[in-house]
Parts: sequence; C-alpha cells; structure tokens
Amino acid sequence: METEKKLLSVVVSVYNEEEALPLFYKTAKPILEDLSWDYELLFVNDGSMDGSLAFLRNLAKQDDRVKVISFSRNFGHEAAMIAGIDYASGDGIVCMDADLQHPPECLPGIVKRLEEGCGVISMVRVKNKSAGLIKNITSAGFYAVINALSDVKFEANASDFFAVSKQAAQVLKGSYREKVRFLRGYVQNIGFKRETMEYEAQERVAGASKYSIRKLFAFSVNTIMCFSNLPLKLGIYAGIVAVLLGVAVMVYTLLTREGAPSGYATIVILICFMFAILFVLVGIIGEYIAILFSELKDRPIYVVEETRNCNCSEQSKIS
Repeated sequence: METEKKLLSVVVSVYNEEEALPLFYKTAKPILEDLSWDYELLFVNDGSMDGSLAFLRNLAKQDDRVKVISFSRNFGHEAAMIAGIDYASGDGIVCMDADLQHPPECLPGIVKRLEEGCGVISMVRVKNKSAGLIKNITSAGFYAVINALSDVKFEANASDFFAVSKQAAQVLKGSYREKVRFLRGYVQNIGFKRETMEYEAQERVAGASKYSIRKLFAFSVNTIMCFSNLPLKLGIYAGIVAVLLGVAVMVYTLLTREGAPSGYATIVILICFMFAILFVLVGIIGEYIAILFSELKDRPIYVVEETRNCNCSEQSKIS
C-alpha cells in the first residue's frame, strides 16, 4: 500500500510584485515538482496596487496547487505571513518572499530537515548582495541591541525566510496573535527542535525594497518593546545616576568650600541633561502605552477580501 505524501505549504508574501511573480513561479515550480513531498503555493496579496492580483487570479485558474489570499488593503508583511500560516494545511510550512532573494533552491534542504523532525528552521543570511554597507551595519546593530535587552536570544541575520512544522504552526495559529508582531522572533521563541540553514541572499529580480529607513526604525523599536521590559527600568537607572551626580556636586562643594560650582553654563547643562533623560523616559513609556492600546483595541490582524482555490469553511476571513 502506497503511503500518502506529506504536504509542504509555501507561503509567499506579495506587495506590488507584478514583475517578480512570473519569475518566482517559473523558478520555484520545477523545484517543488522534484520534492518527495506534495506541495501547495499560497500567495498572500497584501493590498498590491499593480497587476499582482490579476496575475495571481489567472495563475490560480491554470494551477489548482496555487492558492490566493487577497487582503482588503495593505496590512503589512508580518500580517501577510501569519495569514499564509493560518490558511496553510501542510505538514511543513515555509515562508518566503516573491523577489527571489530567498532562493527556492533551499526548499529540498528544508524538506530534509522537516523529515528529520525539526520543528523550526531559521534561514540565516551569510551574504546579501542587494544590501549596502549601511543596511548591513544597522542589521547587525539591531540584533546586538535586541539580544542585549531581551531574555530571548535571536540568531543574527535571521530573516523572514523560515520553516515550521505543522505542530509549531498550530502554536502560531492559536497563540502569538499580538497586533504588533515580530514573527521571525516568535518562531525562534516557541521552542521545538530548531536548526539553522545558511543561504546567500540574491539580487532582487524586480521591484524595490518595501521597507524605508523610517519603517525599519519603527519596526525595530516595536520589536524591542515586544521582547524586552528593560527600557521601562531605565528610569531607575537614570535616578541612580542623578543621585550620584548630586552627591558628587555636594562633595565638591564641601571640599572646596567655595559654594556651588560657579557658572551659568554649568547650571544650564545640568538642567538640559536631566530634562533630556526625563523626556526619553516619557517617550519610552509612551511607546509601551501605544502597544498596549493597539492590543486593547483588538482590531483584526488582517481582513481577507477574496480567496482562490482555498477551503474557507474552516478559516475566517477576519483574523
């Protein structure tokens, strides 16, 4: 009796990728066909404003293994990935981008590790041909900061290219439903047997990066807030510094017996220093309150407008 093939779900986030999608499908299709597992391709259209959705509709007509989930508007890359995981029914799930920076050639190696019982496979970039010096430095700095502040230690250069087993995916579907998300962090935080695979990020085949410097900065701040409470404790440390500074000034005054240090500039500098610390702490508290406010509003992570080749009876279109 022939055993039933396992199913691999490949989740692809799509935002204005009209030019890249045909190249991705042409590259990934033969690789998927050669796998020992069966497969499904889940394209999540994240409110694209070009012809991406039209292409995906036609592709779904031609290939019933292609599933399309289209949002009512742009909800962001993180929302697209979790939506793909929600709709996926595979024994293993791979999340990747459509611009071929995440090489489909890695899929056979991922399937092999899933067969060996891995629950989480983190794909780590060893080289990024499209990233400049500044982006590489800021990326390294981000992981250094988050690992210093958080109890959870993340793989440096881990990307949104990762794979999870069906069991691990169930955890992501049932829990980790925050409105402010860092999915690659959650994947490394849920436990299970975890391995890393290295890959070399290729040149983007079409289009441009959807993350501006401002978006990357906001994303980094939200990530730190989600995984660390240490910034909230900075007020204690700042208070200790202020007390020590005050004691130092008092000792200086008693030893010199000349009264307080003279000079208008000294007073202004001390006042500016103290107010700077105060405003930084107020800003940090404000960021945490903003995250709490987003969670309390409990608005959906995404809203699905239409699907193709999907069994929607078990999946809500609002999540």
